[in-house]
Formats: sequence, C-alpha cells, structure tokens
Amino acid sequence: MMQPLIDWDQAELAIGIDEIDNQHRELVDILNRLNEAVTLRQGATVANAALDQLHDYTRIHFAVEESIMRLLGYPDYAEHKLKHERLVNELHSLSTRFHDEGRAINHELMFFLKTWLTTHIQESDREYADHFLAAGVQTGGGAVAKAGWMANLVGRIRSLG
Repeated sequence: MMQPLIDWDQAELAIGIDEIDNQHRELVDILNRLNEAVTLRQGATVANAALDQLHDYTRIHFAVEESIMRLLGYPDYAEHKLKHERLVNELHSLSTRFHDEGRAINHELMFFLKTWLTTHIQESDREYADHFLAAGVQTGGGAVAKAGWMANLVGRIRSLG
C-alpha cells in the first residue's frame, strides 16, 4: 500500500464536530484516491473520476457547513461562504482544464489540493467550530447533537417553507 498524500491526524485536522470531521475525512480519502491514481499512473479516466468526485463532494460538504452556519447565526457566514465559492470555482476550473485540455494531473496539483484542504480545515473551519460549540452543538455518538438542536433545525426548515 502506498503512502497517502494526507494522513488523517485527529489533533491536526479534527475540529471537534463529528459530522463535519467525518465529511473532512471523506474529502481526505477522496484526495488520497486521486493521488494514488496519479502516482500509480492508473490513467486519465480514473484520475478524472476522482477529481470529479472531489469537486462534487466538496460542493455537498460546503452546502452542509453553510446550512448549519445560517441556522446557528454564524457571524462570519458571508465571508466563509465566499471562501467556499472561490474554492469550488477553483476546483471547477482545474477539473475543466484537465478534462477539456487533456492535461495530466500532476504532483504539483496534488500538492496544491493537499495544501488547500488542510489549510481550509485548520484555519477557516476551526473558526466556525468555536461558534458552533458555543451555540450548543456537541459531539457524541458519531453525530452532531444538541438538546433540542434537531427539533430546532426541523422547525426552522419548516418555517422557511
């Protein structure tokens, strides 16, 4: 088995909210699969599929984060959402370039993606984690939990409709 591009390190990458940490772990796994495809020269089809999966899962993950931010009144929501939009646009641009131009995904790109993901988790996401925890979101049992939190979430969603 080859060395992963990113080793999941609980102390380095976990923000203390299980659901978000699980999604971050999935992003790390996808990035490691992409790196393996590139390193082992598994071909453009495999590498591009992994890059597409990274792009798609990143969009889903960001949507989850942003939904929780809005529901919990995160004061820096707009700024964080803008960072997400920039990152998604950058991923889309990279994906398009590699698909349409037929360029090979290389180690320089892998280093960029590794730096992008770890920096975003360690800096931007740790900022909202403090707000989430202060708002009463707790970890436990492998899911985000707060007394009445889920009922509050459902109530807020219903009030939007």
